[in-house]
Amino acid sequence: MDLQDQLKNLFPDHVSEETTDNPEETPDIWMQDDPIICKYEKRKGKPTTVLEGYTGAAEDFKKLAKDIKTTLSVGGSFKDDKIIIQGDYRDKIMQILKDKGFKVKRVGG
Repeated sequence: MDLQDQLKNLFPDHVSEETTDNPEETPDIWMQDDPIICKYEKRKGKPTTVLEGYTGAAEDFKKLAKDIKTTLSVGGSFKDDKIIIQGDYRDKIMQILKDKGFKVKRVGG
């Protein structure tokens, strides 16, 4: 008997609310017509992936940056309307953005 069944026995009149919490789906992010530019740079000898060209609100871009960083389990930052990800993750980031519905353009290499 799991916890859910025990709670049903204790509170038989309670109606549970089913919540479908999907972390991959990010509602309330503005989709744009122009593609997001995904490029590779070396900064201080280390590889970085830079995303730029988002024309929506900065808060939406910050949410997108956080989603990418947690999905890939990497470090990064959001500065000057750019997402900077530590490491060369262009292919994975482009796939994540395409799954979310964004248009992505690969620049360099």
